[in-house]
Amino acid sequence: MAKGKSSFFRKVVISIIVAVALIGGVGGYLAYKTIYQSNVNLGDKKSQIIYIPTGSSFEDVVRILSESNILENRSTFEWLSEKKNYKNAIKPGKYRILAKMNNNALINLLRAGIQEPVEINFNGLKTTDQLISRVSKRIEADSLDLYYAFNDNGFLSKYGFDVRTIQALFIPNTYEFYWNTSVEQFFDRMAEEYKKYWTAERKKKAAEMNFSQTEVAVLASIVQAEQCCDQEEQKVIAGLYLNRLEKDMLLQSDPTVIFAIGDFSIQRVSFEQLRYNSPFNTYLHKGLPPAPIGFVQTGAMDAVLDHDKNEYIYMCAKEDLSGKHNFAKTYEQHQVYAKLYREALNARNIH
Repeated sequence: MAKGKSSFFRKVVISIIVAVALIGGVGGYLAYKTIYQSNVNLGDKKSQIIYIPTGSSFEDVVRILSESNILENRSTFEWLSEKKNYKNAIKPGKYRILAKMNNNALINLLRAGIQEPVEINFNGLKTTDQLISRVSKRIEADSLDLYYAFNDNGFLSKYGFDVRTIQALFIPNTYEFYWNTSVEQFFDRMAEEYKKYWTAERKKKAAEMNFSQTEVAVLASIVQAEQCCDQEEQKVIAGLYLNRLEKDMLLQSDPTVIFAIGDFSIQRVSFEQLRYNSPFNTYLHKGLPPAPIGFVQTGAMDAVLDHDKNEYIYMCAKEDLSGKHNFAKTYEQHQVYAKLYREALNARNIH
């Protein structure tokens, strides 16, 4: 009888062990599935971008993922997020979610704040309004916050500029940012790029010209507007304008008139437009305009700093409309070139 009881108990114990093992196995499998099995379904897409705004809660993140139809199983994502303490480590930003990601990989990505960078290109911009429009479409800071910053002398003074001269801070290029960049972070980054450009050697060249860094940018903006692409000709134009400044002559640059009017579609400045009343109109006011007439490429600023030392006083666009110019030392020769250019415009009905 004792032997029978012993055998019975052994069977019970074995059964319990097997049951526990089975339960543990099932539990382990479920845990493995929750952590490592794909929980992202993007259909035919290989990846999808999501944006997590600054100040978002864990509930906001779950809502964003759910509304984007990214999660196959919301509950398993929430369970593992709690285990990995992601609920208390929300990081805003732009994230690229890959197809078939598992919960573990997805949570690690978001918890570590591994963002997809955004690119902002400043090339071709002329006004701060254009810059605000482009930047606000690429980073979290909205256009209104940027507008207030660009029009706040107190804020701009920490960078050494004011509302009128702030364009000189921005050096056109393609830059990478994180989407959740704030207004101040954006300006700080631009200030870093500005300092990188203005090396000791460039500062020395500007000082030798008796120009401030902003004045270099102002003249370079005019040179760039006259000649966008040919840096060698830019150097000639820079030398010409420096000659006019030295002789206390009006710069008489058509692009300054166009900038003053604000109509960048103008192809031919009229005599009436030359009288447009603005401190930027270099047909009316001697010296440099009060600020740049566009965002200036480094090539144009280098052309000013390394300007050609010539005796030219006059310039006129070539009659072949190639974008290049005829240069003259005398008004008489300039008139010859100007007549050829006017005739070329008339022949093409450009008014």
